[in-house]
Order: sequence, then structure tokens, then C-alpha cells
Amino acid sequence: MDESSKSHEENLSEEFRNLGRNLIETIRSAWESQERKNLQQELETGLTELASTLKQEVDKFQETPTGQEIKTELQDLQQRIRSGETEEIARREILNALRTINTELEKAASRWKSGGEPPSNA
Repeated sequence: MDESSKSHEENLSEEFRNLGRNLIETIRSAWESQERKNLQQELETGLTELASTLKQEVDKFQETPTGQEIKTELQDLQQRIRSGETEEIARREILNALRTINTELEKAASRWKSGGEPPSNA
């Protein structure tokens, strides 16, 4: 390697090191900025208020006839889950979906292996 190539290589390496240091410093500065801290505080306050409002509305809704009906249906669903009925239905549906996906993937792989066109997105 001649001196010119070595010099360009060292310059390139040095620039990548500088880039890394600059990126780290930029990220650190942004993280420590007052603007980011203010935004975080606003988000935390807003999320706390949202959670409080949602809880109040859920509590009110639970007292309505519709809320009571949903509560009863959820209790029924919990019972079916405990009994294994819902698990078996979900297992069958997932198994069918996986079989379908695998069949389609096998077809696509076969087309690729045989030198055919890749599957279209149509």
C-alpha cells in the first residue's frame, strides 16, 4: 500500500471516529436538554390525567345496564377460557392459519427454486 492510500484510509477512519463522537454528543445534548425534560413532564402529566379520566368513565360505565351486560359476558368468557373451550377454538384457528401460510410459502419457495418468477403482490 502506498503512502497516499494509507493516508486516505487513516482520514476515513478518523472521520468515522469523529462521526461517532459527534452522534453521541448530539444524542446526549438532546437527552439532557430542558426542552426534552419539559416534553417528558407534559407527557407524564397528560398520561396521568388521561388514566384518571378513563378510570372515572369506566367506573361510571360499569354501573350502566350495558356495562353490567358486558361484565356478565366477560365473566362468561373467563369461565370458557378456564374450561379450555376457548383455548381449543383458538388453537384450531391458529393451526389452520399457520397451515395456510406454510402452504403458500412452500409454493413460493418452489417457484423460486424452479427458476420461475417470484410471486407477484397481486
